[in-house]
Amino acid sequence: MEDPTLDPPATYQKNALRLLAFLLGLAALHTLSPLWTALVLSAWVGKLARPLVRRFSRAVGGRERAAAVLTILLLLALVVPFLVLLAALTGDAVDLVRRVLASQGGRDALESIVSGGGNGSAAETPFNWRGFGIGQAFDLFKQYGSNALRVLQTVAGAAAEVALWLFLFLLGSYTFLTDGPRAYRWLEARAPLHRRHTRRLVGAFHETGRGLLIGVGLTALVQGLGATVTYVALGVPRALVLGALTCFAALIPSFGTALIWVPVAAGLALAGRHVPAIILAVIGTVVIGSLDNVLRPLLSRFGELRMPGFVLLAAMFGGLGVYGTWGLVLGPLVVRLLIEVLDILREEGAWGLGQPPVEPDDLTADETDPPPRGESERPPRIA
Repeated sequence: MEDPTLDPPATYQKNALRLLAFLLGLAALHTLSPLWTALVLSAWVGKLARPLVRRFSRAVGGRERAAAVLTILLLLALVVPFLVLLAALTGDAVDLVRRVLASQGGRDALESIVSGGGNGSAAETPFNWRGFGIGQAFDLFKQYGSNALRVLQTVAGAAAEVALWLFLFLLGSYTFLTDGPRAYRWLEARAPLHRRHTRRLVGAFHETGRGLLIGVGLTALVQGLGATVTYVALGVPRALVLGALTCFAALIPSFGTALIWVPVAAGLALAGRHVPAIILAVIGTVVIGSLDNVLRPLLSRFGELRMPGFVLLAAMFGGLGVYGTWGLVLGPLVVRLLIEVLDILREEGAWGLGQPPVEPDDLTADETDPPPRGESERPPRIA
């Protein structure tokens, strides 16, 4: 029979368990860190696509797992062509940036944007809009298809890592689509936080995904498509490459697209193509630039990211510099979660400052909006 007097004191046991949980948590985070993008994106997809799963489930007789498979297949049908096109344009985009950086002076740089590269490729010759047909479509497909193949061959050494990432993303998306609510209840019951705090942090996590993928990403995609159509119609060389660059530049609120179409318009003017330059300037100002002001507030109803535009921009570029390409996602996520934690600590008086300070009267409308439903009650004070 065991002697209970030999056991450590209860307080010591609890502190030891806390320390062990903390160390194992750090080890788990370090273990999963190489694949964090697949896990985060699959969690966001699982949350955003659940309404679609419910619709498919009603169509297939209530079989939710079959509906989840159909949702994953639909997402693949939408995303894979975009990724292939992105891979096809990568080489031309890098070549264009190198040519601009190697130019002698600003005028030469602007002219190099709208000039051919001298190799006669379909990507570098003006687009003949009136003469477009099956033959030219085949030439474009062959040109960019070969580019995509070269990019895939370049990254063939990392094929196993890419395959593992894709496998985890698809499996994670399926898991979150089918068992997401159960996983959330498990996390809520075991997280070392009050349940209200856990709900707020999970809400901030999903809000970041909705805001980036819908509010920011979809707006940038529409602006990039509009710019691409304009470049093609005006016969601008490398129209698809410039359109992709415009899409990425549109991630910068308000003036991001102007970083691309303004130099293109200037290059057209310097090359003597004054009419296309004027048309591009008008469309860029009236249509492409205005899409941000129209679509972003409209899409914010479905994916609002409660973060000031400057903070979002700083988080994206800071994350890009620290974490690489995926830092465009991780940076805003980390900053948004930090903002939520600071809000909770301030509301709870956890800094030892007593009651929360009185807010000034000159706050903007966004800063004085009431909290979302279910968050109006103050959570219990942190012990």
